Amino acid sequence: MMKVLQISIAAIAVSCAAMALAPNAVADVERGELITTSCFACHSIDGTGNMPNLVGYPTDLLVSQMKMFKDGSRPGTIMNRIAVGYSDEEIAKMGEHFGTLQ
Repeated sequence: MMKVLQISIAAIAVSCAAMALAPNAVADVERGELITTSCFACHSIDGTGNMPNLVGYPTDLLVSQMKMFKDGSRPGTIMNRIAVGYSDEEIAKMGEHFGTLQ
């Protein structure tokens, strides 16, 4: 009986830890999706716009390009001004989100 109780308590502890982590994962995905919503004003979702299509864009490439716009090492007309408004964490979330779109 004591062993069953110990196993039950351990299972409950693991379940609680998993549930505590789940909202953060969902929040990260939602944050990335929220941040990237405005990007589609210029970067069309169907690839018909004049700017590069970002759907399925490689995460590491998007992150590096955004950081270059942000630090001024890549010239831009608009993107350099937009990129400075994002933290590195937000840029990473944007890259992750665009990388998952198809």
